[in-house]
Amino acid sequence: MDNPRPEKVAVVDEVREQFAAADAVVFTEYRGLSVRDLQDLRGRLRTAGGEYRIYKNTLVRRAAADLEADLDGLLVGPTAIAFVKAKADGTPGDAVGVAKELKAFAKTNAGLVLKGGLLGSAPLDAAEVMRLADVPPREELLARLAGGIAAPMRNLAGLLQAVPQKFAYALQALVEQGGGAPAVEEAAPAAESAPEDAEAPAEAAADAEAAPEDAEAPADAADETPAEDAEAPADAADETPAED
Repeated sequence: MDNPRPEKVAVVDEVREQFAAADAVVFTEYRGLSVRDLQDLRGRLRTAGGEYRIYKNTLVRRAAADLEADLDGLLVGPTAIAFVKAKADGTPGDAVGVAKELKAFAKTNAGLVLKGGLLGSAPLDAAEVMRLADVPPREELLARLAGGIAAPMRNLAGLLQAVPQKFAYALQALVEQGGGAPAVEEAAPAAESAPEDAEAPAEAAADAEAAPEDAEAPADAADETPAEDAEAPADAADETPAED
C-alpha cells in the first residue's frame, strides 16, 4: 500500500494500540454468527474484562508487524479478536475469564471457532486456549495460595505452643519419678550425718584427758615402794650389831 487511505491508517494505528495495551489476545473465527449472536458475545466478554473487535486481516497483519510474532496462520477467514486489557485499578486483565466465556459460547454456537492467541508475548494454539479456559478463576487461585501459606503458619504456631507444654509434662514426670529435686533431699541426710562422725575426735580428746590419771599411778608407786625398801636396811643394821 503505497498511498494508504487515512481511514486504513487510522485502523492500523488503532489495532496497534489494542495489541500494545492487551495482556492477552484470542483470535476467533465467527463464520455463521448473526449480528445478535455477536452482540451477545461482546456483552459477555465485556463483563469478563475483554473487548471483542472485528478487523480486516490485512490491516491486522500490518499492525502486528512490530510484534515479532507469526500470526499469519491465525489471520485466515473472517477473524474477530478478543483483547484482554488491564483493569482501571491497574490489575492484570482476566485472560482466564475471557477464555472461559469464549469456550462456553462456542459450545452452544458452532459458528465460533477458537484459533489461538497470545498470552503476553507467548503464542498460544487453539488447544492451549482451551486449557487456559480450564484454569480456576483468579479469586480461587488466590484463595488456594492464601490457604497454602496459612496452613504451614498454623502448623508452626501449634508446634511452638506444644513445645512448652511437652517440656512441662516431661519435667513434672521427672520430678514424680524421683529425678532432679529428690536427689537434693537424699544428699541432705548425708550432710547431717557428718557431725556424728565429727564427735569421734571429741571423745578421743576426752580419753586423752583421762590418760593423766593413769600416768599418776607410777608416781604413787614410786613414792610407796622406795619408802618400804628404805626401812628394811635400817632394821637389819640395828639388829646385827646387837648380836655381836
